[in-house]
Amino acid sequence: MPQKFKRMTFKPIRNKKDYQLALNRLELIFDAKPGTEAGDELEILGMLIEKYEAQFYPIDFPDPIEAIKFRMEQMGYNQTDLANVVGLKSRASEILNKKRKLTLEMIRNLHDLMNIPTDVLIQTY
Repeated sequence: MPQKFKRMTFKPIRNKKDYQLALNRLELIFDAKPGTEAGDELEILGMLIEKYEAQFYPIDFPDPIEAIKFRMEQMGYNQTDLANVVGLKSRASEILNKKRKLTLEMIRNLHDLMNIPTDVLIQTY
C-alpha cells in the first residue's frame, strides 16, 4: 500500500511579520534531525529566511585593512609575517596605516596566503 505523505506548506517571507513567524518556527524545530519531516522543514525554512535577510538585511563587506588585521590576529601573524606576504616591513606598516593602497599582486598574495576573499580586498578604503 502506498505511503501517504503529509504536504508541507510554505510561502515566501514578504514582510516583517512573516519573517518573525519564520524565525519563531525555526527556533522550535532547530534541533530537528536531517532526513526527517521536521529536518526538511528546517532546511527549507532556513533557505526562505536566508533569502529574505539577503534582500532586506544585507551585510556589507568589511574594510579591507580591517579584514587583513582580523585575519592576521586569527593566524597569529605580526607585521613581519605580513611583510613576507606584501614585500617589505615598511610596506606592511604603510598598508596597515592606510597610507599605501594594495596592488593587484598584493591582493593575490593576501588571497592565496591568508585566504582573504578578493571581493573584500579590492574595495576602496
